[in-house]
Amino acid sequence: MDKQLLETTVSKVLDEMRERPIPLGVSSRHIHLSAKDYARLFPGQPISEKKALLQPGQYAADQTVTLAGPKGELNNVRLLGPLRNVSQVEISRTDARTLGIAAPLRMSGNLSGTPGVRLISPYGELDLTSGVIVAQRHLHMSPLDALILRVAHGDSVSVAIEGGERRLIFDNVAVRVSPDMRLEMHIDTDEANAAGADSPQAFATLVTPR
Repeated sequence: MDKQLLETTVSKVLDEMRERPIPLGVSSRHIHLSAKDYARLFPGQPISEKKALLQPGQYAADQTVTLAGPKGELNNVRLLGPLRNVSQVEISRTDARTLGIAAPLRMSGNLSGTPGVRLISPYGELDLTSGVIVAQRHLHMSPLDALILRVAHGDSVSVAIEGGERRLIFDNVAVRVSPDMRLEMHIDTDEANAAGADSPQAFATLVTPR
């Protein structure tokens, strides 16, 4: 195979890979707990895995809690594992109104100045002084995926949600790159409802880097 034909073939393959469907993950309200907070809410109980998630090493646990805010409560909020250094609660805008909490739009881990909430389990209660956010929509990927898609960690891109009841393009999608990540788009339930993306056939496609 001559050099020009090889370059043309490689370019065609890369173009096809860039257009491939991106798995879509709809994040329902959930909580991440530190080891200290977990021990207060579930004393003497090891965290147990209910279902593995697409991102390596992450899973939905059997344990759930109730979120109690100034205006209302949300029951059966799933704990995601493994345990973290700092507790964090991720909810939608609709959930925030139900609780009566002004949760800001943030990337995971950016908890400075965030509000708190009361956590209730069958075995204990505690008041988080901060840590409640509405998660910024984002796109997980490996360094190889980033190279193929021509994006970098921290970029902001536009992504189309396809295969649902209606096509919708989301701007300001944060790109998150790590060797431990697999290609997956994360949106919350409000965003999924807007795109009619509750169908198993729903997927995402990269429209353009911004």
